[in-house]
Amino acid sequence: MPSIVDRVEFVTRVGGSDGEPLARGVALTVLASGDRGARGLTTALAAFSPNTELPTHVHACGEAMVIVEGAVVVQVENRRYRLTRLDSLFVPAGVPHSVGNASSAEDAVVHVSFPSDAPDRQLVEPPTDKPEDRSAPPAGGPESIRRFADVERYELATDAEFTDLFASRFGSSGVCGGYGRFQPGSSLPCHTHHYDESISIIEGAAVCQVAGREHELSGCDTACVPEGAPHRFINRSDAPMAMIWVYAGDEPDREIVENALCAAPR
Repeated sequence: MPSIVDRVEFVTRVGGSDGEPLARGVALTVLASGDRGARGLTTALAAFSPNTELPTHVHACGEAMVIVEGAVVVQVENRRYRLTRLDSLFVPAGVPHSVGNASSAEDAVVHVSFPSDAPDRQLVEPPTDKPEDRSAPPAGGPESIRRFADVERYELATDAEFTDLFASRFGSSGVCGGYGRFQPGSSLPCHTHHYDESISIIEGAAVCQVAGREHELSGCDTACVPEGAPHRFINRSDAPMAMIWVYAGDEPDREIVENALCAAPR
């Protein structure tokens, strides 16, 4: 098995990809996975045409969802939730759920994350009980929801605002992630993590520096940075840039290191 120093980042380019069909009108674009070199982590984009649905299914691991575009309806057991942009939901392993586009006219896109580098999906019979429309899970329910309008924001660097969307303290397990938005000219300091990380650029354009290499990302392009690799993200554009980041661990961690460990030759 390769050591940390033998592993390097990889980038998945999303532009022009139609994804692989999951159901009628539903396509999946894999961003990070074990097949591509990630450990303990898979991320992907699920695109839903209007009036389409991924039928009731279960996974052997948990699943975190973040809405990137449009609105979706997620049914967990007999509880039904409407989620809009940047709302997030975590469904534990073995819990039946379905996901559908809430619109008859607009597409929807969902960023999904699994604490596994090779997740599965098994179709199951839908619940027979009439679904109950809810805004939040019941006390003791297995799923957890974070409404983006209500979550806390914090700055990791000047003009770089972050939000934690799912983590063990909010009910997820084995995976955590959130949203970050960078104003023009802002950047994070060079840092490392104790987990592999997937970073998808969902707005604007970013420069990703990893151990002396540099990548330009936009349009949901995704970098997967291995555990221990020094990296940083920079907004060199004149417009805001935003990302969805995911770690293969319960809670975020970050160790600041010298910027020279990240910088690419200019």
